[in-house]
Amino acid sequence: MEKDFRASPVHLRPSANVASPTAGTTRSISIVIPVTASTWLVVPLYNEAKVVREVIQHARTVFPNIVCVDDGSSDDSVAEALAGGAIVVQHPFNLGQGAALRTGLDYALSDKSAKYFVTFDSDGQHRVEDALAMIDRLATGTVDVVVGSRFLDQRTQPGALKKLVLKTAVMFERLSTGVKLTDAHNGLRAFNRTAATKIRIDQNRMAHASEIVAEIRRNDLRYTEMPVHVVYTDYSKSKGQSIWNSVNIISDLYFK
Repeated sequence: MEKDFRASPVHLRPSANVASPTAGTTRSISIVIPVTASTWLVVPLYNEAKVVREVIQHARTVFPNIVCVDDGSSDDSVAEALAGGAIVVQHPFNLGQGAALRTGLDYALSDKSAKYFVTFDSDGQHRVEDALAMIDRLATGTVDVVVGSRFLDQRTQPGALKKLVLKTAVMFERLSTGVKLTDAHNGLRAFNRTAATKIRIDQNRMAHASEIVAEIRRNDLRYTEMPVHVVYTDYSKSKGQSIWNSVNIISDLYFK
């Protein structure tokens, strides 16, 4: 698919030599570039027309570069995402969240000035503040991947079934990959360019979450976790998302 950089970031350098308008001399000045200018939010999108415009508009108050990957929506998701200010790449039919993430990462990586990449939900469950904190952590240069965790503080309160499934998934991933996480299936993740380039996502559907964890180990990527608040909204609950995600995770663990 041809890529259209309608919202290409401005290419700036950390410092520049400029002529003084008064003395005619050359002096060095520093240009402070926000870390968000070199960050892309990658947002999988499937039938979220009711909320995606508001989600994108709010995210763009901090992150100017957002690509939504529409995964065969049958509602007005594409129009709403565009109205919110995102770039939209479309799959011809539903391929699954893993495929949407890989398409979005590939698109964002084609921006040569991009340094950081955040996977971010389109339904309002992820917080911009958490994404920004994760990018700030990446910018220290000490890690390649930051994974959000619902279990490092008490802000997120998943239901009993959801919590049991997530804890089981954590134990499974530790045994199968050796990657020590407290929340292996959290969709809020941040990668630097090295990680975003090296991580392969071949599993189109929910198995991609386990695949990303395995890729962290396979590529010997430096990783850490940060506490995040996942907001289980009335909207997401009305879709039965939590229960279906639990079923998908169980399927992922036993049939991948």
